[in-house]
Amino acid sequence: MKKINLITLIALLISTLTFSQDGKLRNQIKASKVAFLTNELNLTTIEAEKFWPLYNTFEDKQREIKKEKIKGYRNRLDNSDDKLTEKEAAAALAQMEKTEDELYQLRKKFISDLKVILPVTKILKLKKADEDFNRKLLKQYKDKK
Repeated sequence: MKKINLITLIALLISTLTFSQDGKLRNQIKASKVAFLTNELNLTTIEAEKFWPLYNTFEDKQREIKKEKIKGYRNRLDNSDDKLTEKEAAAALAQMEKTEDELYQLRKKFISDLKVILPVTKILKLKKADEDFNRKLLKQYKDKK
């Protein structure tokens, strides 16, 4: 019970902080997410020791793929002023499909790795908790504006 209260308190403190810088904001969001997921998944100490390095690596790789590849072809499409040839459009679409496949393969491997350290029920809870956190974050952002 004390663990849940402490996690809730930490999450509340983090969420009430004023966000000023991008890096600082990212760190605060990450800390809130860690508290939220820890609370939702109710990880044991042993599970947490194995889960967090795996989860952080997955998040970093996913962010890297999105940052480098998705932004790259979005910029190319935004700067084209609707003057893409069919060949250029086909190449951009192929790149988008490849990126989506990379993200899918990364998620698939992550789930496979998780099965070794977590029960399947907690893996399903992770998916739901991740989505819930993102909705909560989006709602906070909308409410702030």
